[in-house]
Amino acid sequence: MEYRRLGSTGLTVSEICFGTATFGWHTDEREAHRMLDGFTDAGGSFVDTADYYSAWAKGSYAGRSEEIIGTWLRATGKRHQIVLATKVCSPVGPLPYDRGLSRRHIMDAAENSLRRLQTDFIDLYQAHAMDPRTPIDETLRAFDDLVRQGKVRYLGCSNYSAWRLCQALWTSDKHDWARYACVQPYYNLIDRREFEEGEAAVAREYGLGVIPYSPQAMGFLTGKHRGRDRAPAESRGTIDPRMQTYFTARNFHLLDEMETIGKAHGKSLAQVALGWLLSDPLITAPIVGARDWEQLRESVEAAGFRLAPAEKAHLDALTDWRSA
Repeated sequence: MEYRRLGSTGLTVSEICFGTATFGWHTDEREAHRMLDGFTDAGGSFVDTADYYSAWAKGSYAGRSEEIIGTWLRATGKRHQIVLATKVCSPVGPLPYDRGLSRRHIMDAAENSLRRLQTDFIDLYQAHAMDPRTPIDETLRAFDDLVRQGKVRYLGCSNYSAWRLCQALWTSDKHDWARYACVQPYYNLIDRREFEEGEAAVAREYGLGVIPYSPQAMGFLTGKHRGRDRAPAESRGTIDPRMQTYFTARNFHLLDEMETIGKAHGKSLAQVALGWLLSDPLITAPIVGARDWEQLRESVEAAGFRLAPAEKAHLDALTDWRSA
């Protein structure tokens, strides 16, 4: 497992990040702990969650993923072995101040995440989304206070537009506050345009780490939906409407071409999807999710895999949004 610097910081993280949105949804506590054991035993150090996970799941609730990670940390004593990332912004309760990036919610949410995770500090605390109702100064001052208090080590953001990301960086620089060290975009072989038109240039210019989520396009790029015309019930596609747009002849042709590349390297479709990202020097660590250890292990075994320049160029051309 290769380790990379998170943007221009001195923090190193594993090139594969384990995303735990399935904890409390498709994955129960016992299997979740097995996955965390397997991931760290394989050299993985970077674990990502959010206080919102898994609020959407039947029978689960906001904070459940953090709780499961917390019980694993307590049982194993592996806190020093991992870089622990979580997020704030999405709704975790019914009240108007149970969401967003106000000072009140950020300070409350951080304390609640620390309690659930059973740790004294969060390595990477991220804004889960933009909050247009809260002044950016208020948000960033609250984040800076958490860093100065030692409760948070680094800051990041997810689902930010390029202009909001620039505004955040400029505001932090103006006030000498801790600034975002990384960005977490929705980015994969199919969904390229939003990131490449926006945050990519900002990340490159300001030395930000990039930790894309859904690198396998909610499972579509693993090939498991071949032969379907829509996402099955109880899948991620029932939550995120983007997945329903994937079922096109162009994207099924992409899977065929990925399979050809994979066979040349003894790699699966899922691993080729990760290899495309790992071959990009702008990318720090794609965030992979899974329902069980067997599924996660397939992604972990993509560590170290890089596409040949011609292979990457071929996939780039096939998925170029400018020619769609």
